[in-house]
Amino acid sequence: MAVPSGPVRASTDAERAMFDFVDAYDRAYETAATQHGLSVAQACVLGRLTDPRGMRELADELGCDASNVTQIIARLEGRDLVRRHTNPSDRRSRQIVRTGAGDALYADFEASFAFARAAIANLTAEEQDQLATLLRKALA
Repeated sequence: MAVPSGPVRASTDAERAMFDFVDAYDRAYETAATQHGLSVAQACVLGRLTDPRGMRELADELGCDASNVTQIIARLEGRDLVRRHTNPSDRRSRQIVRTGAGDALYADFEASFAFARAAIANLTAEEQDQLATLLRKALA
């Protein structure tokens, strides 16, 4: 079950709309992950493995403890979706890479997660540009 992203009462209509959008996005992401036998965390990790990554780098990107990433990687490794390889620039450390099966599963997940594409399709090209500009401004 997705955790609500917003407070019980938003202070503005814009804040409520943002919370509603984030909640709908989270629910759709969780649904797509579940359809492919993944947890949300596993789908997030697979999505970040377009290039080899270290465990610390993944933990930092996900904003979690390295031990959490270790558990996620172990589960993905058990399903042959990722592998650990020696880091060529530092042989003391390991990098995580997706396997062919991991690539295929993530491609299927990505294709099924249509929430953002469907939401954007409700807007004109001009509105899409405005939304992108406003979101970038809000995140600045």
